[in-house]
Amino acid sequence: MSDQGTTTETAEADETFQVNEEGVAYSSESAPSADAPERVATIAPSGGTGRRKEAVARVRLVPGTGQWTVNGRALDSYFPNKLHQQVVSEPFVTTQLEGRFDVIARIHGGGITGQAGALRLGVARALNALDEDANRAALKKAGLLTRDARVIERKKAGLKKARKASQFSKR
Repeated sequence: MSDQGTTTETAEADETFQVNEEGVAYSSESAPSADAPERVATIAPSGGTGRRKEAVARVRLVPGTGQWTVNGRALDSYFPNKLHQQVVSEPFVTTQLEGRFDVIARIHGGGITGQAGALRLGVARALNALDEDANRAALKKAGLLTRDARVIERKKAGLKKARKASQFSKR
């Protein structure tokens, strides 16, 4: 075997790095691009409670890939209606944090729409607790931190429902 044509020449490479005041000539961090939003990397879990009508949702946010677990089931399994899925994910869309957190929620009471509203409020409160400086203004402007206080009125004695009376008969 002959090594013709594989000559190794030692050429001095130009060193283009600069040493900073701490004596470090390299950095593992690159400079952020100009169009990148200034957001802190959130690694701490957060939680919040949401209520709507008779529904109560306890929400926990954990940094992850955007998976939803509602009462041990996937989001599209628990809320098959696309409108409810859109309502629930509204806080993430508003704060532009889609796909950055896994959501674990326990919901009880009420109906499907009330549970979706409760989950939305719980997620919004958890995002607010996570980073108030960055998220609160957007969530508040979108009205996601306001609890919808409308609840079903109680039935009154002598009436068929809360306000419906029996039909009046003159004779």
